[in-house]
Amino acid sequence: MAGNPDFDLFQLPAEHQELRAAIRGLSEKEIAPYAKDVDEKERFPQEALDALVASGFNAIHVPEEFDGQGADSVATCIVIEEVARVCGSSSLIPAVNKLGTMGLILSGSDELKRQVLPSIAAGEAMASYALSEREAGSDAASMRTRAKADGDDWVLNGGKCWITNGGVSTWYTVMAVTDPDKGANGISAFIVHKDDPGFSIAGYEHKLGIKGSPTAELAFENCRIPGDRIIGEPGTGFKTALQTLDHTRPTIGAQAVGIAQGALDVAIDYVKERKQFGKRIADFQAIQFMVADMAMRLEAARLMVYTAAARAERGEKNLGFISSASKCFASDVAMDVTTDAVQLLGGAG
Repeated sequence: MAGNPDFDLFQLPAEHQELRAAIRGLSEKEIAPYAKDVDEKERFPQEALDALVASGFNAIHVPEEFDGQGADSVATCIVIEEVARVCGSSSLIPAVNKLGTMGLILSGSDELKRQVLPSIAAGEAMASYALSEREAGSDAASMRTRAKADGDDWVLNGGKCWITNGGVSTWYTVMAVTDPDKGANGISAFIVHKDDPGFSIAGYEHKLGIKGSPTAELAFENCRIPGDRIIGEPGTGFKTALQTLDHTRPTIGAQAVGIAQGALDVAIDYVKERKQFGKRIADFQAIQFMVADMAMRLEAARLMVYTAAARAERGEKNLGFISSASKCFASDVAMDVTTDAVQLLGGAG
């Protein structure tokens, strides 16, 4: 599972198949029973976090030298996929732990990694990623959050929005402008701790789904952090942000694949049991065609996600297209498959 980028095109290695079996068993036993309650009450899935931490699946991507398992990108996607199969909110625990630490892993100093990563691996802390702002979503380079050097410290002012797992995470990778005259080359990346003075949670979003994962707005009011909490050199933050997304978009594709798989599994079980006109609806050819199309699109999405993850693991250049495409395609497939599943369940949908 650790550091193996050589994947057969049509068959995952045995260790990845064993990993899937282990995380599927855990998910069905210790996460699925709470999924409905998590969604209905819009509460954080603490049971899932406890189960993932106890089993070591909360952040398997953390390198071994920082007390992690050093799992490769495909293994991480498998974990996220299998958790998402039973609970979309819970799958964002391992997914966002990777998103929130990837920039640090790629570009941070060993000293800063030692400050942060062991606590993530141990399950003592979680991480989030803070790039977007209300007026700087897709156009992230137009962000307004500022960071200024003050003695040995940095002082941040501004805000970030749509931050997944905001409020439950301990560490936040935050992008801020350090030189306004340089545009994207004037953005730097920092690690902020939830207890840093001047940091606060300004509010939460009300969402249509994935309600167990809080989506928060962050505020920085003269937020003072130690000078060694910058990731890389000043001005390299936007590059770090984009590299982070290249490596982590497949994880959201994996979440989408898992959600779609869960929906397909429910639909197949239902059509095998539901009877109309004297026979199971699974025996009607139109239903069979629909299920086959769902499965076909789902498998294509899964292969695209795994391919993107494997290419990221190999450190290939120009990951932007395949990582973005895998996330987009898998998300579209999840929408199609879940919608079709609702139709197959009829009135029970």
